Amino acid sequence: MWDFFQTVRHRHSVRRYQPDMPVEPEKLHAILEAVSTAPSAGDLQSYHIHVLTSPADRARLQEAAPDQTFITEAPLALVFCADRVRPHERFGDRGSALFATQDATIAAAYAQLAAVAAGLASAWVGRYDREQVCAQLDLPAHLDPVAIISIGYPAELPAPTPRRRLDEVVSRR
Repeated sequence: MWDFFQTVRHRHSVRRYQPDMPVEPEKLHAILEAVSTAPSAGDLQSYHIHVLTSPADRARLQEAAPDQTFITEAPLALVFCADRVRPHERFGDRGSALFATQDATIAAAYAQLAAVAAGLASAWVGRYDREQVCAQLDLPAHLDPVAIISIGYPAELPAPTPRRRLDEVVSRR
């Protein structure tokens, strides 16, 4: 197994998967367990994850993101939803609006890193029709989809993309 920094360096957005190689249940379980360790505001874990393994379910989900065809090619899609009700009692409107979104996005990032550590690949999908995703997953009003993560065995190994220099994104005082 790689150390953490190798895992981070090997995470790339993969948009081509080996569709005939499903994600083993134990690897999915390990990913979800890693997600449950992600930091969250007040340790409330104000998110809910929809696991889509059925080709029909992934095809319906992909309809909400027409230019993201790899959603149907990947054998697994995770839809991370912010739970807007869960943090409200403790944190008020800021908890509902911000903390729930942060919790869901941190959890999704942990899923991507766990997938790499398990020998899998992933891609973050943020461009989709929110209302369509809500309808297709029959989401209650308090769950707001914030990210779709496709996961599977890669059929491509994309080259690393250029990154901004640290002095462009970091200020020190």
